[in-house]
Amino acid sequence: MNIANVRILGGEPVDIRIDGGVIAEIGPGTAGTAGDVVDAQGAIVLPGLVDLHTHLREPGREDAETVQTGTQSAARGGYTAVHAMANTSPVADTAGVVEQVWRLGREFAHCDVHPVGAVTVGLEGRQLAELGAMADSAARVRVFSDDGKCVDDAVLMRRALEYVKAFDGVIAQHAQEPRLTSGAQMNEGVVSGRLGLTGWPAVAEEAIIARDCLLAAHVGSRLHVCHVSTAGSVEILRWAKSKGWNVTAEVTPHHLLLTDDLVEESPVGAYNPIYKVNPPLRTRADVEALRAALADGTIDVVATDHAPHPVEDKETEWSAAAMGMVGLETALSVVQEAMVETGLLDWAGVADRMSAAPARIGRLSGHGRPIEVGAPANLTLYDPSVRTKVDPAAFASKSRNTPYEGMTLPGRVVATFLRGRPTVLEGKLV
Repeated sequence: MNIANVRILGGEPVDIRIDGGVIAEIGPGTAGTAGDVVDAQGAIVLPGLVDLHTHLREPGREDAETVQTGTQSAARGGYTAVHAMANTSPVADTAGVVEQVWRLGREFAHCDVHPVGAVTVGLEGRQLAELGAMADSAARVRVFSDDGKCVDDAVLMRRALEYVKAFDGVIAQHAQEPRLTSGAQMNEGVVSGRLGLTGWPAVAEEAIIARDCLLAAHVGSRLHVCHVSTAGSVEILRWAKSKGWNVTAEVTPHHLLLTDDLVEESPVGAYNPIYKVNPPLRTRADVEALRAALADGTIDVVATDHAPHPVEDKETEWSAAAMGMVGLETALSVVQEAMVETGLLDWAGVADRMSAAPARIGRLSGHGRPIEVGAPANLTLYDPSVRTKVDPAAFASKSRNTPYEGMTLPGRVVATFLRGRPTVLEGKLV
C-alpha cells in the first residue's frame, strides 16, 4: 500500500512508498500508479498517534467498551497504539490479566494495545502489585498506574518509584488527595457555589503532584502525572522540570477546550452529567495555562483519558452519574481547535505531543518515529480543512458519552496505517 500526494507534517506534497511494513521511499512519484495506491489529495500525514491513557474496560465492563470496539475507536481517531488502563474487573494487577488484554489487542489488531499495570493490589493502595512479574510478562508492561484512584500513601508511592527503576518503568499518578475531595462533584469555585455542588479544590491535585515530584527526585525514578487540570499544577511541573527531575505530564483534550461553566450553562441546561469528569472541568484561566504549558513543553503529552460508560451510567442525576468522557475519535480535532488554530502548536508540535512523546514515555520503540525511510509505517492521514458536526451515533466506540455532541469541530482522520496495513480508509474501518 503506497500513499500519493501527502504532506508530511503539513509540508510540500510527496509520495510515500511502503514495503514490508516500513517506509521504503519518500519523494515525488515514488508511489507509482499501479497496485494499491491511496491518493491522499494533499492531506497531512503524522506519525501514528499514541495514547498513554485509554480505558478499554475489558475484562469486566464489556457493556461499556471492549478491546475490539475500543481499538476500532482508536484507529478511527488516528491512533496506532494505546495504553490500556488497569481499572478493569479483575484489576490488571497480575501478569495473567495484563497478558489477557495484550493478547486481545493482538487478536483484533486495529492498533497495538499496551496494558498498564496497577501499582497496588486491587487498586486498594495498601500493597504493591506484581510490578516485576508484569514487566517480565509477554505484555512487557512499563507503565503502572492506579488511575481512577490516587496512590495517596507516600511510603507506598516511594516504594513503587524505587521498584520500577530496575526495568526502566514509570509510575503514572492520578493526582487526587482523597481527603480533600470526599464527596466532591465539580471544580470548587463560583459555579459550584451557585449550583450547590460540593467543590473539588485545585489544591487536591497540586499537593499530590508536588509531593510526588519530590519523591521521584529523591529516589531518581520516573514519574508521569496523569490528566493535569490546574494552573497551579502547571507551575509545580515547571519548577520540577527546571530542576532537571525526570517528571512528565499529560493533559486531556477536554481540559484544553471545556470549562466548568458548562455544568451550569450547557445547551440542555444545568447539571448535565455529560460534563462530569475526573479531574473536573476547571476555569478559563486554567484552560489557558494548560494550553500554554502544552505549547512550551511543560506538559509533554496529550492523552485522551477515553472513559466509556453505558447510557444508564451517565443519563441519571448528577450526583449518581459516572465520571468520564469518550475521547479517542475527537482528540485530534479538539487539539486542532485548541492548539493549532490558536497558533500555539504547528503540526510538528502535534506530532510530538500526540505521538513521539507518549511513545518515548511508554518505551514503545516502534511508534512515534519520524516519518523517514526505514521507519515503521505507522501513519495517520488527516484533512484539517473540513469541519464536521460531532455525531456520537457514528462512533466506533460502544459508548456515546461525548461532551462534543452537536459541536462543529475541525479536521477529519482520512486514513490510519499500522505497519503499512490500513486500519482506516476514507474515514471508515477496514
